[in-house]
Amino acid sequence: MKNYKFLVIFMASLFSFNDIYGSSIVIKNANIFDGIGEESYEGHILIKDGMINRISKSTSLQGDIIIDAKGKIVTPGFISPDTEIGIVEIGALSVTRDDQSSIYDIGFSIHDAFNPNSTLIPWNRSNGITSALTLPRNTSSPIGGLGSFFLLDSKLDISSEADIVMIGRIGGSGSSSRSETLSLIDDILSFASSLNKKDISSNKIIDEIIDDSAIASYMELMPRDVVALYRLMNESLPLIMKVHRASDILKLLELKKKYGLNLILMGAQEASLVSEEISASKTPLIINPIDNIPNSFDELASNINLAARLESAGITMMFNVARDHNYHLIRQGAGVAVANGMSYSEAIKALSSNVADSLNISKRGSIKVGNYADLIIWEADPLEPSSMPEKVFINGEDMDLTTRSTRLRDRYIKDLEKPNTYRN
Repeated sequence: MKNYKFLVIFMASLFSFNDIYGSSIVIKNANIFDGIGEESYEGHILIKDGMINRISKSTSLQGDIIIDAKGKIVTPGFISPDTEIGIVEIGALSVTRDDQSSIYDIGFSIHDAFNPNSTLIPWNRSNGITSALTLPRNTSSPIGGLGSFFLLDSKLDISSEADIVMIGRIGGSGSSSRSETLSLIDDILSFASSLNKKDISSNKIIDEIIDDSAIASYMELMPRDVVALYRLMNESLPLIMKVHRASDILKLLELKKKYGLNLILMGAQEASLVSEEISASKTPLIINPIDNIPNSFDELASNINLAARLESAGITMMFNVARDHNYHLIRQGAGVAVANGMSYSEAIKALSSNVADSLNISKRGSIKVGNYADLIIWEADPLEPSSMPEKVFINGEDMDLTTRSTRLRDRYIKDLEKPNTYRN
C-alpha cells in the first residue's frame, strides 16, 4: 500500500511538471504599446506555446499563470540592429574577437562564431533587448561581411537567422579616394548583377567566372564571396551602408535605383539635408540620436532634432549606439529623440517593429496574434534609462534577469557580520 501511495504521488508530480512546462500565461491589465499603432491601449495578452495566442481589450482571458500588469507598460522585446554581441567579448583582447577575417571579404560570415554564453547577453537582455543583429567589422572591400540575427536567450541550441544582411561603408578614415571607393562599389555591384543561378552552381564554374572578370580577379574573390554577391542581387539581401555625408547618401540612393538594392543607411548624420530624397526612395535609416555633435567633417550637419525631422519626412528609422557592450542604450537614444520632438509611438517602433520589418525578421518586433511572445513588462517608462524590466519573455519563456552586476550587488547587500556603524 505504501508503495502504491508513493507511485500515485510520483505520477501526480510528473503531471504537475508537465502542466507547468506547457502552461499558458496571461498578462492582464497591461498598458500595451504594440509597435504597430500610434497609441497605447489597456488590454490582456494570452501566451501559449511560445506565441501570442490572443489579445483582448475588454474580455479577461484565462490562463494557467496570471500576471497582473496594472499600471505597467508592456512593449515588444527590443531588437538592436547593430551589435557585436556574441562575437566580441573584450574589445582590447584579440583572442576574444571573432569579428574579422583574413581570408574572405564579401562573403565573410560571423554566424558560426556566435557565443551564447557571452556575458553581454544577460546584461543587455536584463535591460530589454531580446534579440540582436550581430555584424562583423568592415572587411577590406567597401562592401562585404555578413551579419546574422540572434535571440538573446543564452541557449546553446541557438535560435538564429544566418547571414541576413551585408554591410559596407563610405567615408570615414579610409585611405582611398572617395571617388575610387564609389567606383569600386559600382563595379562590384555591376559584377553581382551579371550573376545568375547557374553561375553559382559549382565552385568550378565560379572560378571560371572570377578568371573572366577583371574586378573579381583584382579583388581576388573566392566562391563564398561570389555566392554572397548573388544573394545580394537575387534574394533582396539588405545592404547596410555606413555613411554620413549628404552627398554620399545621394550617390548610394543612385546605386540603389540603378541595381535595385535593398538598401539601409546607417549613421546618416546629415540625412536631414536630403530627407526628401531618402523618403522618396523608401530607404530605412539606422541612426544614433545620442550622437548629435559632429565627430568628423562628414557629420557637420549633425543635430539633436534629427529623428524628429526624419519622422516628419516619413522616413523609417531604427536606433543604434556607439559599438560597445551597452547596446541597451538604444532605449536612452529613443528617449533623447522623444525629448527633442519625435513621437513616442514612433520611438517604440524604431526599437522593435521597424527593425523586424526592415531586416525581414518574421513574427517578431510587434505585439500581435501569431507572433512569437517576445515581450517586456516594464517597472516604469521604458525610454527612461533608470527604468528596468520586471519581466522579459523570449518565445514565451520567462527569462532569468540575473547578471554579473546583480550578483555583485547581492554579494554586498547581504546582512553580513560587520560593525554596527556599517549596518543599515
